[in-house]
Amino acid sequence: IRDSRLIAGFEEPTNGTLAVGGQLVSMPGKFIRPEKRKVGMVFQDYALFPHLRVHDNIAFGLRNRSDNSSQVVAQMLKLVELEGYEARYPHELSGGQQQRVAIARALANQPVLLLADEPTGNLDQATAELVFEELLSAVRDRGLSMLVATHDVMIADRLDRVVRIQD
Repeated sequence: IRDSRLIAGFEEPTNGTLAVGGQLVSMPGKFIRPEKRKVGMVFQDYALFPHLRVHDNIAFGLRNRSDNSSQVVAQMLKLVELEGYEARYPHELSGGQQQRVAIARALANQPVLLLADEPTGNLDQATAELVFEELLSAVRDRGLSMLVATHDVMIADRLDRVVRIQD
């Protein structure tokens, strides 16, 4: 959705102001680039880099590529229950596993806001429920805010607040 693209910094608003986690990220004359915002993004189509292994997909967005990036990746793999998968390529994973890697990558930078655009849209119902439960648990455990765009009633029913937009 366009609003998510504005919040993430993928598009620049033409007017108004935007703050994320108390930080002003957009206003006339000021625009904070996406990589400088504390926003994580989970896409419907996973958006994994096919030429990078799982470890490098998760580490890709780490703002401070310091010596502890492998430790952060290991923590994220444990969180999404994919320990031992770090050397695999995305095409070697199921759809649910790929989405869990995408979730791990989005959470690795410790965002204050997580944007999820149809986060289970490409998954079968059973896998979707499992993956969304893991995502929701991770978000709540970290005290994050999450904005979800979905057509899935199961997902909407699990959220604390729901705004229904009808075209």
